[in-house]
Amino acid sequence: MTGSTESGTTPAACCDDSADPAAAARPGARPDGLWTVDEHLADVLAVVGPLPAIELQLLDAQGCRLAEDVVAEGDLPPFDNSSMDGYALRTPDTVGASDAYPSVLTVVGDIAAGAGELPAVGPGQAARIMTGAPVPPGAGAVAPVEWTDGGTGTGRPADAMAAAVEGEEVRVLRPVAEAAHIRRRGSDVAAGSRVLTAGTRLGPAQLGLLAAIGRATATVRPRPRVVVLSTGSELVQPGEPVGPGQISESNSFTLTAAARDAGAIAYRVGGVPDDAARLRAVLEDQLGRADLIVTSGGVSVGAYDVVKEVFAEYGGVDFRRLRMQPGKPQGFGRIGPGPGVPLLALPGNPVSAYISFELFVRPAIRTMLGAEDVHRPVVRAHCPVALRSPAGRRQFLRGRYTASDGLVEPVGGAESHLVGALARADCLITVPEDVTSLPAGSEVDVVLLGG
Repeated sequence: MTGSTESGTTPAACCDDSADPAAAARPGARPDGLWTVDEHLADVLAVVGPLPAIELQLLDAQGCRLAEDVVAEGDLPPFDNSSMDGYALRTPDTVGASDAYPSVLTVVGDIAAGAGELPAVGPGQAARIMTGAPVPPGAGAVAPVEWTDGGTGTGRPADAMAAAVEGEEVRVLRPVAEAAHIRRRGSDVAAGSRVLTAGTRLGPAQLGLLAAIGRATATVRPRPRVVVLSTGSELVQPGEPVGPGQISESNSFTLTAAARDAGAIAYRVGGVPDDAARLRAVLEDQLGRADLIVTSGGVSVGAYDVVKEVFAEYGGVDFRRLRMQPGKPQGFGRIGPGPGVPLLALPGNPVSAYISFELFVRPAIRTMLGAEDVHRPVVRAHCPVALRSPAGRRQFLRGRYTASDGLVEPVGGAESHLVGALARADCLITVPEDVTSLPAGSEVDVVLLGG
C-alpha cells in the first residue's frame, strides 16, 4: 500500500524528517522532527470534542450517550398492581386457611389489565385479578390462582380461570401475607428521581426504561459519522482479480469495522488510486456527510504519495513523524470550508493503520461521543519471552493476554504487514521509548483491545 515505507528496509530518507524540507517549517516541529505518541494524541484530541446535543426518537438514539440527566415525572409503576393471576382479597380473611379448612370468599368482580372502574373488596370478599391489573380498594394482597380452587367453589382445577359467575365463590387454600404479590406504586422508580445520568450509553435496557417512564425522545450526543477511505493504485477490491503488483484492499474494512466498534456510524469508501484529481473529488463528495475523515496510505514522502499534495490545498493538515513503531508517519488536521472536518491520515501498512486507529482515532471518536472511557484499558502483565525494541521508539507488539495467570505473549513478529498475526491478537504489548530490550519474565503494559 502507498505509505508503507516504514519497515526496517526503508531508505533513511523515507523515515527521517530531515529528508523533508517542509519538516522544519511545520508549526511545533521538534528539532529532530519526531513527536511522541502522547504529544500527537494531545494535538488530535485538542481539535475534537463532543458533538452538539440533538433530540432523537428512542430507537434512533440507540448507541448514543445522554447529553443530560433524565428525571422521572411520575411513579413507576404508576399504581399498585398485581404480579400474579389470582384473587385480590383482605389478608385477615385467609388466616388459618388450608386444604381441609379453606377460606370461602364471595367473588365480587373481575379486574383485567387496563381496567378503569374497580370493585371494592370488603370483608369476606375477593376480586378475580389478572397480572398487571390495578389492585382494587380494600384489598391488601393477591392470592395466586394456584392457591385457590380456581374460583368455582366446586373443586375444579386451579387453572380454571373461567368467566365470573353470579354468586361465585372462591376457596383460598392457604394464608396470604399482607402485600403479597402486589407491585407497589413507585417501587421501581419514584417520581422526581434521577433515573439516568448524562453520559449514559443508551442500550436496550436504557431505552426500555425511557419508554416506561413515558419518554418518546432522548437528548443525546449523536454517534459521529466517520468516513473511511484507503489510497493506493495497487489496491483492488476483495473478490476482484489481483494482477501483478496488486493487493486486495483491506484497510478500509478494518478501519470501518473499528470505527463502528468505537461507536461511530462509519461509511467505507473503496480504494482511491494515486491520482490527485480523483482523491480531491472523493473528499469533496464525502465532506458533506462526515464528522470525521480517516484515510490510510500516502503519508510518507514517496514520489507517488498524493495525499499530502491534495491535503496541502486545503491547508490545516499537519504531517509528522512519531516516536513509535509501527505507525511512525501520521497526519491530522481539518479540511473543508468553515471550521472544517477533522481528518486523521494513517499509514498504509495494515498493522500500522490499525494500531494508529486504536491509539489516535478511537479516542477521537469516543471524545466526540461524549464518552468517559476514551482509552482502551491498560493492565500490567508478565511476558515470558525476551523482547527487543528500537531505541527512541515506543513499540506496540501484538499479543495474547491471559488474565487468569497475568501473562502476555507476542503474536507474530514486529513487521507491520502481518495481518494474520493481528487477527489472532487481543492486546498490544507496549515497550517504552527508552527501553531497547527486556529479559524474559519482565512486566509490561498491555493495552486490551476487547472483543
